[in-house]
Amino acid sequence: MWYEVNIKKLSVLLLPTLLRKPRIISYLFSLTKPLEILHYNWQQMRSDNIYKLEHNGQVCYLRKALNDRFDPQKRRIIIVGAQRYKEQYIYTKGEKKPKYLGTMYLRRSTDFGDNGVDFLVLVPAELLDENNYEMKALIDYYKLASKR
Repeated sequence: MWYEVNIKKLSVLLLPTLLRKPRIISYLFSLTKPLEILHYNWQQMRSDNIYKLEHNGQVCYLRKALNDRFDPQKRRIIIVGAQRYKEQYIYTKGEKKPKYLGTMYLRRSTDFGDNGVDFLVLVPAELLDENNYEMKALIDYYKLASKR
């Protein structure tokens, strides 16, 4: 492609044949080293931008981006809908409808219904310690503006 340039080879090819001696070539390489570093940084930035463009706010792509960045081996980060549990309603005496309670578990209000969020990102505890803000920034970058 047009962006894959071998700067060392190009500098030697542009040098006149009479001047192609080891000492002059090594001096030429030392002069072109900053250009090589600049080209390498540009290639890295280009590949990062292409990676960002390949991913969007869809759940599968967001999960892939999170797992690629924070948990590449085990890939334990998952995204679930916000409504994780079904609410159980307990009738009042005035309604006169008996309800057998059975075994009920107490849950947080964020686990039910319209709780102000559209999706939950479930992350193992050992990954949250050092990457909390970086992970939140990555989620905010990829999520749609209408999602909470």
